[in-house]
Amino acid sequence: MDALLPIIIQVISGIVGGQAVGAAFKQAAMSQLPKLLSGAIGGVAGGQILGALLGGGGAAADAATGGALGGLLGDVVGGAGGGAILTGIVGAILKNRG
Repeated sequence: MDALLPIIIQVISGIVGGQAVGAAFKQAAMSQLPKLLSGAIGGVAGGQILGALLGGGGAAADAATGGALGGLLGDVVGGAGGGAILTGIVGAILKNRG
């Protein structure tokens, strides 16, 4: 369960980030399914990238980021950022396609 919790947090925060971009920018105006999928995928990717940049995982990363709360914050920030970025890219592609 300890390995699954960060992924769940990244997916949820990615969906939130994707929804925020969809609401803020007209170019990302698309139906809910692409926003949900791109937000979730981008959230996991962003969370993993940020985790790797902060030092991977385990005790060293927890010490560098302020313990478990720092890891949770990194998952949320990376997930929301990744979800927002990927949703914006998908929205731009879908707009230019149509």
